[in-house]
Amino acid sequence: MTRLHLFDLDGTLMRGSAAAVEISRQLGVSAEIAELERDFLLHGLAPDEFAVRARALWSQLTQAQVTAAFEGAPWLSGIEEVWADIRSRGEYCAVISLSPDFYVERLLAWGAHAAHGSRWPAVPFLEPVERAGILNASAKVRIADRLCEEFGLGRRDCVAYGDSMSDAEIFAAVPLSVAVNADHHVSDLAVLAYRGGDLREAYALVTNEVLPVIPE
Repeated sequence: MTRLHLFDLDGTLMRGSAAAVEISRQLGVSAEIAELERDFLLHGLAPDEFAVRARALWSQLTQAQVTAAFEGAPWLSGIEEVWADIRSRGEYCAVISLSPDFYVERLLAWGAHAAHGSRWPAVPFLEPVERAGILNASAKVRIADRLCEEFGLGRRDCVAYGDSMSDAEIFAAVPLSVAVNADHHVSDLAVLAYRGGDLREAYALVTNEVLPVIPE
């Protein structure tokens, strides 16, 4: 059986943080992005409005700062090993995230077959954010459907890994879901649940096999 493994980024592959948080730390605007995060999580701030306001905070962002934000993020251990194992089985792995595409697409180098994020202007910014290019929870399902078509699969063949309300729709759309360090929005929706810092352990819940831990 061939499967498509669909991974969220913020709070899932990255424990206790998000791309926006890591980028903002590089620019010294952590307090400002924390306020936007609260508005998003607690007060219904739309993803496109979040992006427009974040773009204003990040007006001086450089590629070097994006690299530092990516390399210094609190990633789960074992991501590359899990994706290598998925590939070795003839299965597929993809990342679908509301975070900026210029950050999400860096995960292609770690072995993902596809990495989809919200469409942002290139860094350094010369253009405004186009609201139509910013993803929402429903977009995750649409992208998953496109990937299924590309790989010759259906929703029945998908496994979703996520942590928060932006993953609720994809959890409802596929038969197997894994809540990874999840909050209450999806913990009751998930088929499986994992808390910890190693993606190999979460993946083992799906495969019933434990990948060896290679010392770093």
